[in-house]
Amino acid sequence: MTWDSETKRVKGSGWRSVYDALRMDILTLALRPGDLLDETALADRFEMSRSPIREALIRLAGEELVVTLPNRSTIVAPIEIATFPKYVEALDIAQRMVTRLAAALRTEDDLVNIKAAQMSFEKAVKSGDHLLMSEMNRDFHMSIAAAGKNPYLASFYDRLLNQGRRMLHMHFDFIERTTDAYLLTGDHHAMIEAIQARDVERADELAHAHTRQFRDNFINFMKENYADTFMIKTGG
Repeated sequence: MTWDSETKRVKGSGWRSVYDALRMDILTLALRPGDLLDETALADRFEMSRSPIREALIRLAGEELVVTLPNRSTIVAPIEIATFPKYVEALDIAQRMVTRLAAALRTEDDLVNIKAAQMSFEKAVKSGDHLLMSEMNRDFHMSIAAAGKNPYLASFYDRLLNQGRRMLHMHFDFIERTTDAYLLTGDHHAMIEAIQARDVERADELAHAHTRQFRDNFINFMKENYADTFMIKTGG
C-alpha cells in the first residue's frame, strides 16, 4: 500500500480524521478494492497510535467499505461485479419506495431542501469534481428519502447509495463523455416536479428509469474498458 506525497502523512486529532481520509481514498479509488490496510502503516501515515486507527476501520467496516479477513487483517472491500444485478435490484426497490413516499408525504420545507440539494449537485457537476459530484448526488437522493418520513427505508437506501459511490466514481468520465450534460441533472428535475405535484406514480416511474440509467451506463463502461473479463446477466 502506497500513498502519494500529498496524502502520505495526514495529521488529525483522533479516529474521525483517519476515517474521513480513508473513506475519501476508498470512494475515489485512491485505495483500490482489495488493498491491504495495515494498522502499523496507517499509524505511521497519520502519526498517531493504533487505537484510533482501529476505531476508524471499525466505522468503515460498518459501511461495508472495508472487510476484516479471518487472519484479522483488513482490506478495502472488493467491488463484486458478479453481484451487480442484485445490487441494482435492491437499489431500484429502495429508490422507488422512498421517491413514492416523498411524493405522497412531502412538505413545503421538504421541497425547499430537495431543491437546495439539487442546486448543490448542479454546482458540483459544473466543477467537474467527481468526488463532490457523487457526494452531492447522494445528498440529493437522501433529501428525497427524508421527505418520505420512513427512517428505516432511508437508512437502507443510504447504505445502498454509499455502496454504489465507488461504482459511480469509476465511470464518471464515461458518463461525461457519452451523455448529454443535461441528463446528469435533468432526471433530478423531473423527479422534483413529480414530487412537487404529489404524482406518486410518475415519481415511481422516474425513480425506476433513473436506476436503469445508472445500470446501463455502468454496464456500458465495463464493456468498453473490461470487455475480456466482464460478463454479467442483467434483467429488463
